[in-house]
Amino acid sequence: METYTGDYIVRATAANNQIRAFAATTKDLVEHARAAHNTSPVATAALGRLLTAGAMMGVMMKGEKDLLTLQIKAGGPLNGITVTADSKGNVKGYVGNPNVVLHANEKGKLDVAGAVGVGFMNVIKDMGLKEPYVGQTVLQTSEIAEDLTYYFATSEQVPSSVGLGVLMNKDNTVKQAGGFILQLMPFTEESVISRLEENLKEVTSVTEMLENGCTPEKILEILLKGFDLEFNETTPTQFYCNCTRERVERALISIGKKDIQEMIDEGKDIEMNCHFCNKNYTFSVEDLKRILKECRK
Repeated sequence: METYTGDYIVRATAANNQIRAFAATTKDLVEHARAAHNTSPVATAALGRLLTAGAMMGVMMKGEKDLLTLQIKAGGPLNGITVTADSKGNVKGYVGNPNVVLHANEKGKLDVAGAVGVGFMNVIKDMGLKEPYVGQTVLQTSEIAEDLTYYFATSEQVPSSVGLGVLMNKDNTVKQAGGFILQLMPFTEESVISRLEENLKEVTSVTEMLENGCTPEKILEILLKGFDLEFNETTPTQFYCNCTRERVERALISIGKKDIQEMIDEGKDIEMNCHFCNKNYTFSVEDLKRILKECRK
């Protein structure tokens, strides 16, 4: 197996294929998201957890062009989170309100649940079929990992255990980020399940394992101690946005001739922002005139 210095996801099986497992280290991509969106610590933690989950769930998909979207729509001050991932380890995302500041929760930790609030999670898988698959669950704890555990059990009928964590430095940059997803196959023996439950009880948190120097491989070795663990593949993962000036221009064309003409009449440059990576694209009046001509063709 290759070794990676940056972020990566490892996929493995255990207990004679009765368990499938994924673990990831995502510090760089979460830091990239934090820097792009200038998120507060609690917003970074929430977005980082969902980005980490999205990256792992993305590589679960088989098709080259398959796309996964995780949407949290909830009433907390964060105003929701959206994450999109592909099957190659590329992931991007944003929060509705990046500036949320909340007091620590009673455990002295960042109050992700308070920032997220009560609401729903949508899981949308676009696998090139006529209609995308959409699964929706009510948020159970709004801590994200438990909500995904519940989603897998109810919408996909796959008993799972999900762990996600983001740890911040004093200067509010990302110190550690990562996670794991363990899933039981339908034919899993009772003895395997009870042993796995015992293993999980001993694990404190993802960030603690990362702080102790654990790689994704080591995390799975701890979680699946006593099972014959077999590593299958390793995929680098990164924050990647596929927005381009051309794509933004196509979006501009779609708003219609009348609105573009109004922008031209105002005589000012306009700025279009990509939600996912926060990049701004400027279009001059001359650009808008050219776009208007193309609309008329």
